[in-house]
Amino acid sequence: MLNLFEAKDRKSILDRISRLPASATRQWGKMNPAQALAHCSIAMGCAGGEGKQEQALLGKIFTPLILWKVMDEKPFAHNAPTDPSFVVSDEVDFEKEKARLVAAVGRFCDGGPARAVRSVHPFFGRLTAEQWGRLTFKHLDHHLRQFGG
Repeated sequence: MLNLFEAKDRKSILDRISRLPASATRQWGKMNPAQALAHCSIAMGCAGGEGKQEQALLGKIFTPLILWKVMDEKPFAHNAPTDPSFVVSDEVDFEKEKARLVAAVGRFCDGGPARAVRSVHPFFGRLTAEQWGRLTFKHLDHHLRQFGG
């Protein structure tokens, strides 16, 4: 399974981010490429333990039933729900957001599994390092595919 803590998987994601053009056309969803990059930076910050997160009540109820599906090898479905704290609706600068995301991926990976396990996902709660590595890869992959990347 692809995992952002694996060097080759991280490189493939970073290469795809670097190739993403500001003019990319979305294939689903509401965000433009710059907003998607900003959204991914916020999520990466959460994964890296930046900011205090608590698991939502619905997450506590449903995570045991769906986490296995989220962690499988299939890409995320189009138009999956987004945590409100991750929504970006303002216009943002594409190049700044691209650099911010690359830096966020670097901080997450540099922090390593030991820091990741201290993070709390706002829906899924506490995850193992393996789950964080998979989830972050799948999330970034999802948004890169959203724009053909």
